[in-house]
Amino acid sequence: MASRLYTWGRWAVRRRGRVLAVWLLLLAVVGGLGITLHGRTSTEFSVPGIESQKAQDLLEQKFPTAAGGVARVVFAAPEGGGLGEPGAEEALAASLKKAAGVPGVVNVSDPARAGTVSKTGRTGYADVLFRQSADNVPETSKDALSKAMEPARDAGLEVEFGGSAMQPKTEVGGPAEIVGVVVAFAVLALALGSLVAAGLPLLTAVVGVAIGVLGVQFVSRFVEMTSTATVLALMIGLAVGIDYALFILSRHREQLADPEADVEDSIARAVATAGGAVVFAGATVIIALAALAVTGIPFLTVMGLAAAVTVLLAVLIAISLLPAVLGLFGERLRPRPRRAGRAPASWALGWARVVTGKPLIVLLVGVVGLVALALPARDLRLGLPGYASQPADSTQHKSYDLLSEGFGPGFNATVTAVVDTGGIPAAEQTGALTRLRTSLSRDPGVAAVAEPVSNPDSSLAVISVVPRTGPDAPATTDLVHRLRDNAPAVDRAGGTLYIAGATAAAIDVAGKLADALPLFIAIIVILALILLTIAFRSLLVPVKAALGFLLSVAASLGATVWVFQDGHLNGLLGIPSAGPVTSFLPVLLIGVLFGLAMDYEVFLVSRMREHHEHTGSASEAVVQGVARSGRVVSAAALIMVAVFGGFVFNHDPIIKSIGFALAFGVFIDAFVVRMTLVPAAMALIGRRAWGLPGWLDRVTPDVDIEGAKLPPRAAAGQGDEHREAVGVHGSR
Repeated sequence: MASRLYTWGRWAVRRRGRVLAVWLLLLAVVGGLGITLHGRTSTEFSVPGIESQKAQDLLEQKFPTAAGGVARVVFAAPEGGGLGEPGAEEALAASLKKAAGVPGVVNVSDPARAGTVSKTGRTGYADVLFRQSADNVPETSKDALSKAMEPARDAGLEVEFGGSAMQPKTEVGGPAEIVGVVVAFAVLALALGSLVAAGLPLLTAVVGVAIGVLGVQFVSRFVEMTSTATVLALMIGLAVGIDYALFILSRHREQLADPEADVEDSIARAVATAGGAVVFAGATVIIALAALAVTGIPFLTVMGLAAAVTVLLAVLIAISLLPAVLGLFGERLRPRPRRAGRAPASWALGWARVVTGKPLIVLLVGVVGLVALALPARDLRLGLPGYASQPADSTQHKSYDLLSEGFGPGFNATVTAVVDTGGIPAAEQTGALTRLRTSLSRDPGVAAVAEPVSNPDSSLAVISVVPRTGPDAPATTDLVHRLRDNAPAVDRAGGTLYIAGATAAAIDVAGKLADALPLFIAIIVILALILLTIAFRSLLVPVKAALGFLLSVAASLGATVWVFQDGHLNGLLGIPSAGPVTSFLPVLLIGVLFGLAMDYEVFLVSRMREHHEHTGSASEAVVQGVARSGRVVSAAALIMVAVFGGFVFNHDPIIKSIGFALAFGVFIDAFVVRMTLVPAAMALIGRRAWGLPGWLDRVTPDVDIEGAKLPPRAAAGQGDEHREAVGVHGSR
């Protein structure tokens, strides 16, 4: 592989004008399509086959007026006042009358008639039902609804919005994300020792991310995807795009430190060595993200594929656009001669000697520390964030608090019993529904059960059930399972019972993902063993890498549970309330962190193997591998942490938790596992790390990611002769 990448790198340098033109054309075309023909992203995390989704499909088919998007308008009178006071009552009626005229609205409930006023009379709500599903309610209609509430606001009433139709949009590009990029630039400048060189990885990464994200937006016109998919593609694409360019650029500048090195040969050699590691590491990320498809969950599959395509673009840019750009800058990227006596990467060399000096102690302390960090993960609970997780100053969070205060904590966890009554004789339907309502109300976890509401042909009925506990409480999850225990009685009567609603859907999605987690972990671990066996022609290195990866994931999950579920650091990180961990975060974390962990493993251990191939000294190979790659791996990890960390301060609770988990996971994996435990383990393993059984050695392909079979280096001014020697022709 190294020889082919070497040839490719030279071609990209000599055809740099064409390479640049192709990438700019691709950016223009994809950008135009993404901006002008983009689709609409979804805020729903639906999973075909789960009970709540079956109920939703049934509602859309037989009871469409009950399946449309709902905007719940919450009203609150000032302290000491009430909604029944003359001025407030008239303003409320005027606002609701205007709401009925909003485009798409088919029904507006009256709090007084519907009985949706709290016992104190201070809080009430009106449900505004739209013709469209929640995702398809246009922003213009939401804005018009907000404007319709002006009479109520003018009368001194507080007006807040909740309901399925009022999901906030996911937005990126705020100050925190920009700070993350600025920090990444600072790290690049320190690592490369040049502002010009530091700007190149950012430039090429932005090109890749722009093509990837705009491409995802265009595809959303044809494929349903969540808004999280676009943000994930941006987050991962930016991080790996910068890192991959950094690995190649730092290798190029390291080679150019030799005043005799030829620029073109150095670029090609960097592409062949560091670029080979980029291709291999990028392939692991792509495969890991694409493997999210094994969960059988469409929105997660689309999310993984969107991010995988962005990573693929980052790899292609690193081995094609970057060499072309490096060719344009030529000698300007050659580092200044070092002062006499200044050794490169001295801190990394010292660190390597420390961790390999007492490897057993380092391993024991490191493993115990990671296990301690992982302990909170024992209490992991999965769910989907509700309005309580939205920023405290958002209208969704305020509506949640007002409803909890006025009607009890379980009101925001209301579930819906959907009964398919098509098989129940018409004369028996009323009795069957009454018995079901009575049965549901007897559960000790139920606060209230509404009267059944049937569709026009009486083939479907809906019963709202209010729990005593909130949507994130474990008791509510237990209640949903108990309510479903009523299904056999309904089945015997000839009907079918489904327990649905947002709370039930979150519980179902969490259960589905929890069931898929063991299989996904097994696939990832097996994949790691296979890929690293091919890369390093070793058995012990892959086993050690897989165990380190599992420790990183466990520690990251433990920290995420400690922060988001247990409620620590809420004020510092701007987390409005503690709650379950986002249901698809563990699967996503495992897939993404696996790819990134293998990045650092490949770059670190490949330098060890490269030294071992040339010297045959196993112990010195470990030290020199860390010394030569420690600085760039550390810089790459800090860039990842900065980029992911910037998303921790995003207002969206899902993006916030993903950013935290990835930032923490990358930090632990890079600095504790790869830079500390890996050298210690390699020192203990010794020569045994670089061997394969004979039968396995014969069937394992030799990919040569270290570039051991490359031709000798060309000196400055001898590029033409060298090109002829390796059989590469063409003009610049």
